[in-house]
Amino acid sequence: MTTQKTKPAMGALVFFGLAFALSSYFTFAAVQGDYGLFRRVEILDEKERLETELAAVQRDLERMENLTLRLSDDFLDLDLLDQQARDVLGMIRSDEIVIR
Repeated sequence: MTTQKTKPAMGALVFFGLAFALSSYFTFAAVQGDYGLFRRVEILDEKERLETELAAVQRDLERMENLTLRLSDDFLDLDLLDQQARDVLGMIRSDEIVIR
């Protein structure tokens, strides 16, 4: 009886080595790549920040539109006009007293 030594087939080792390398690469790309999980978290965080900034800008825009409307020819708010004139010109009425 002779015993034969069996050595692993080189083709199988190459196949499994290549399969492991490819799966490692795709796993790394899925987590760390440009479209990976970490980038997705960054994008969602940036989206929330930009939505908050958009809401603040919209509030400012609404306030400015309101002030513009109140100073327009169609609708004139005399109190706002008086306040703006005082702020810009630094004037007071004759019946007022300034305390500093």
